Parts: sequence; structure tokens; C-alpha cells
Amino acid sequence: MRKTRLIPAIALAAGCTFASQAALAYGAGDIFVRGGIAKTEPEGSDNGNLAGSELTIEGERGFTYGLGYLFTDKLGVELNGSEKFEHGLTLDGASSGLSVDRMPVNLMANYYPLGGLDSRVQPYAGVGVNYTRFSGEPSGVNVESSYGAVGQLGVDLAVTDNLMLNGFANYADVTADIESGGAQVGEADVDPVTVGGGVTYRF
Repeated sequence: MRKTRLIPAIALAAGCTFASQAALAYGAGDIFVRGGIAKTEPEGSDNGNLAGSELTIEGERGFTYGLGYLFTDKLGVELNGSEKFEHGLTLDGASSGLSVDRMPVNLMANYYPLGGLDSRVQPYAGVGVNYTRFSGEPSGVNVESSYGAVGQLGVDLAVTDNLMLNGFANYADVTADIESGGAQVGEADVDPVTVGGGVTYRF
């Protein structure tokens, strides 16, 4: 009698476990939002020039965000960016006391190799287009907006069916002309590497 009762109980537990795991799978039609904090570092110490002086752009931290949609189990699109990063500027190796704000926006096509599979770990890779707007420049100086390529790697780790921990790294091609009085007086080669973490919420 006990064995007879035990079999349905085991079947019910197995069914609940399977349903829970299936709910973890990324799939077509999923919508997600992301939020977190990241550290962004311009590539190298030689980041262009300004009025004949070697320019170094310092790293910074800030909040990041993203919104995405999966067209299929494995392919999706994501729009992500951050608040303004305020970068200190060094000229010829000495602090200048100057800074510039940089606000990136990325439109990405993402590939999820484990999409559609029951896995708490969902890595992804993406490529796309970066738009960077500069503001808060020193008086009399204008840094032009930049368009370039961007690539990213990331991973979501499911905590619940809807809530995931997120980690990511991206690299963007960001080069901008620096102008003063309508004439070019330098060039900023930022090419930032950004590494961050936060949460993903899936609808």
C-alpha cells in the first residue's frame, strides 16, 4: 500500500522539478530588463592628443541598464547603455583638472548558445553598433559624437524563474574629433573596455 502511494508522489515531485527547470529555459518571445554597475577603462594610456599634448582618459564607474527581446530561443536584440561616465583628463602625464562626460548607447544582436535548454546558466555573446555622446567638455572645446562597432560577452545565472544575476564585458570602438572654434585641435581614442555586473529580470 505504501509503495502504491509512493509512486504517484515520486511522479508528482519529478513533474514539478521538470516544470521548474523548463521555466528556466530562455525562449522566443522573452523580454528582459537589466541593471547594474560597471567599471569602464579606456584602452591603454595613450588616448589621443589635445592641442599637441598627449591625452590620457581616466577610467570611471557608473550605472548601466538594458532592454532586450528574444526573436528565437537563441537569437535576440538588446538596447543597452549607461549613465554619463565623467572621465578625468591627463595631458602629457600630468593631471589637468579637466574632465569630459561620455554616455554610450549600444544596439546589440545577441546569441544565446543554451537558449531553449533547461539551464540555470545562460551565456550570451553579442555584436552591434555603439553611439557615444560627449558633453561637459572644457570651455571652448567640443568633442564630436562617435559611431563604431561594439562586442560583448555575458552570462545570466538564474536565481528564480524570472530573476537572474548578470555579469558582462564589452569593448567598443570609440574615436572622436576634438574641435575648438570650428577647427580640429585633437582626437580622442577611447576604445573602452567595460566590465560590470547586476541583475536581469525576465518577463
